[in-house]
Amino acid sequence: MTIIDNAVYVDGVRTATPDSLEQSVETLAAHGGMVWIGLYRPDEMEMAAVAAEFGLHLLAVEDAVNAHQRPKLERYDNNLFTVLRPARYLDETETVEFGELHIFTGSNFVVTVRHAETPGVAQVRRYLEHQPELLRCGPEAVLYALLDQVVDDYAPVVAGLENDIDEIEDQLFSGDTTVSRRIYELAREVIQFQRAINPLPEMIDLLKRGFVKYGVDIELQRNLRDVEDHVQILISRVNGFRDLLQNALTLDGTLTANRQNEASAAQNEQVKKISSWAAIFFAPSIVAGVYGMNFDHMPELHWAFGYPMAMGLMFGAALLMYVIFKRKGWL
Repeated sequence: MTIIDNAVYVDGVRTATPDSLEQSVETLAAHGGMVWIGLYRPDEMEMAAVAAEFGLHLLAVEDAVNAHQRPKLERYDNNLFTVLRPARYLDETETVEFGELHIFTGSNFVVTVRHAETPGVAQVRRYLEHQPELLRCGPEAVLYALLDQVVDDYAPVVAGLENDIDEIEDQLFSGDTTVSRRIYELAREVIQFQRAINPLPEMIDLLKRGFVKYGVDIELQRNLRDVEDHVQILISRVNGFRDLLQNALTLDGTLTANRQNEASAAQNEQVKKISSWAAIFFAPSIVAGVYGMNFDHMPELHWAFGYPMAMGLMFGAALLMYVIFKRKGWL
């Protein structure tokens, strides 16, 4: 069994740390309280054993084994199955890494299933163990605290994405040719982030509907409403990121087109100059070619002023072409 941590809590205090699932169930039956079992990437047989002990629904167990689930909250009789997508920003690669956390909560048990490195679960356990008045509230306290931790961990991700967007704005006007790729990659991360946080308001709303029915402690209610406020702020900021990236992509296309137009215009100017000089030199070559044929019946060849006339004609043609191209602005 891939158990990361296993504890039985009575009246908000950790009273036992069983070595196995069976011992946890026996201790819980003997002393009451609540058991919290943390699993890491369990296989089908391991999850089947947990499901048999705590009466977990088969559909939820299947989701927990297969992973790759969207954030959601589902109720099966008196048990809740919650899926969260923790995230962390990696400074080394300037990317966002998403995890997956599944939480089963019942009347006297919590089972957390991790499919990635999620240090927030251990932090929540340590925090709650130093807050027995909260832990005394039972599985709801664990669920709300885990939700709060996941949302709090989104803050550094938002800050990292915001910094990346600022860098993109600098790249746009520096002519960096790799900025388009980075915009696309960052947009993909923002979309994944939206998929992680957009379902949270509905999930929190479902929890709030059960406040009265399940007698949720007033302090837990306040904590959940605080989490709800943070989620709304996150959603607003991340939606703004997507708009900024869309605008950046549009601007990049415009700047790229402008640079291409400028390069094309410069190339056209060069072509005009080359063509102009080619035409200027071509005009005298026509005259030279005509009189270079040396036919017998060409009066100008035997005329005393034939050579000056030919030279003048070549020079005049070249000068005329130069004046024409100069006035057109090609030279």
